[in-house]
Amino acid sequence: MATPDPSYEDVLSDQPRNPHDKHPYIFPSRRSVVHSTHGIVASTQPLASACGLEILRRGGNCADAAIAVAAGLNMTEPGSTGIGGDMFCLFYHANTKKVRSLNGSGRSGAGWTLEQVRKDLGVKEGEEAKIPMDSVHAVTVPGAAAGWVDTVEKFGSGRVTLEEILAPAVKLGEEGFAVGEVMGHYWNRAEGLIRRASPNFAEMLKKDPKAPDGCRAPKPGEIMKNPTLANTFRLLGKHQKAGFYTGSVAEALVKVVQDLGGHLTHDDLQNHMDLGTEETEPISLKFGGQGVSERLKDEVEIWEHPPNGQGIVALMALGILKELEKESKIPTFSPHDHNTAPYLHAIIESLRIAFADGSWWISDPKVSNTPTKGLLDPAYLAERAKLFDPKRASAPLSHGSPAHNKSDTVYFAVTDSEGNGISFINSNYGGFGTCIIPKGCGFTLQNRGANFVLQPRSHPNILAPNKRPYHTIIPALVTNVSDGSLHSVYGVMGGFMQPQGHVQVLLNQVVFGLSPQAALDAPRLCIGAGEDVEGRTVFVEDGLAEETVRGLRKMGHEVEVVTGWGRGLFGRGQVIRWNVDAVEGVGVWSAGSDMRGDGAAVPM
Repeated sequence: MATPDPSYEDVLSDQPRNPHDKHPYIFPSRRSVVHSTHGIVASTQPLASACGLEILRRGGNCADAAIAVAAGLNMTEPGSTGIGGDMFCLFYHANTKKVRSLNGSGRSGAGWTLEQVRKDLGVKEGEEAKIPMDSVHAVTVPGAAAGWVDTVEKFGSGRVTLEEILAPAVKLGEEGFAVGEVMGHYWNRAEGLIRRASPNFAEMLKKDPKAPDGCRAPKPGEIMKNPTLANTFRLLGKHQKAGFYTGSVAEALVKVVQDLGGHLTHDDLQNHMDLGTEETEPISLKFGGQGVSERLKDEVEIWEHPPNGQGIVALMALGILKELEKESKIPTFSPHDHNTAPYLHAIIESLRIAFADGSWWISDPKVSNTPTKGLLDPAYLAERAKLFDPKRASAPLSHGSPAHNKSDTVYFAVTDSEGNGISFINSNYGGFGTCIIPKGCGFTLQNRGANFVLQPRSHPNILAPNKRPYHTIIPALVTNVSDGSLHSVYGVMGGFMQPQGHVQVLLNQVVFGLSPQAALDAPRLCIGAGEDVEGRTVFVEDGLAEETVRGLRKMGHEVEVVTGWGRGLFGRGQVIRWNVDAVEGVGVWSAGSDMRGDGAAVPM
């Protein structure tokens, strides 16, 4: 029997029903999905995306283009990312159908003893304290520069040089660029921090003879130049890692840190250059098959970077959801359940259990015992799932012990015409990081060391020399279990929001059938805020149904609705999905870019 044509009312409806879809629910996204057969760049800054497109057009692949985007983002969105921070990536190679991962995070200095840092901060034995986000002691060795070089060497096409890859960002710095709306807002908020952090603050502010000290934060739409950062990129392009970890950049970096009382040395930078970026074994979890939802009949495999990153938190939460569905503690969710109170309650509680483990166990596996396999063991996840109450919010949770049981930032994605995809994340950690600027270099130093624990001494993430701290930044990638083909590259930036965003955006797509753009646009939630992932408040985004908010409160959740600029709490994500036109037999990339940022998905 032929499908009837939609009525006039259906055509004009804000939420039209697709006559070929048995589910009438469609999230009313206000942005269109971007499609391309040749490749897509999706990032938070259109000018940075343009840098990546330029490299794709010159014959580079997605990995080459990713480094061009990373440099472009450092230039146009320095309040989120930069060469003074760290990076991680997941790379999917279309020919081999393999997922590879790089850990481009830096370590603490060799002189960073727990005793010395506690003494410098005035912390007494047994006293509760953390390394302040604006402290020079939060500066770890920047890993991004080495990571950029190694990404091109390991995954690049070989058709473009690093100098060519960095050239578009160099041009932005020397000729100037118009500042974006969101970045302009945060740049102005951070001006005071930038001024106080180091004597070199003017390098990251706009020249203005009428402003105090002849400079100020740029406003949205104004032209900003950063020739000193452009020179840093030139040095990296010409001399590779030595252009950053030795020479004038290294001299300026070590000097500003030591002048402010920090302990990084030239030997620490040389050590990182010698060790290089670590190629790691990505971790994954299969999701789907029987149950889970009415839509997801075929399994997908979600890939994350292993610890010292927190991607394992997202996998654990998804694994707990699988166990809850398996034990009938939650229903098989249909599109009608999207962002309802029962659904979000299951998300909240699964994340709380996962964070309870993650905040204790995630550390540098080269230094501490991080039981990654144990944390992802289905038997362990089933045991942790027993903590879930389908009717009530949980009390504060303690971490489990899998060893005794049978685990501000920019995110962007790039794909190319060869079918490769890269999921890439680069970060200063909090905003402009410490806001400390090495003289003549044009970038700020990250504050990732603030994630080290200063007590108790038994904690796996305790501060120690030559150690990587707990890392919040995580890229994600999804493959189809049936044939190993790429499903999507995606991620959400935003500190401890990131694994929460990974879970919600993934389920929006594979369980509720939302397009890449709608999956990003849908209102999100965040448990805790900033570092307070063990806090009891659940922050929900403006736009969530009042009925849902009331339902969560009835379950005992402390709910706070976030509006306006505060919605930055929920992160900014990107998604690029792969599909094949069944009639033409041609592959099509389909992408979305988060409406909470300045960016867009840009096709080749």
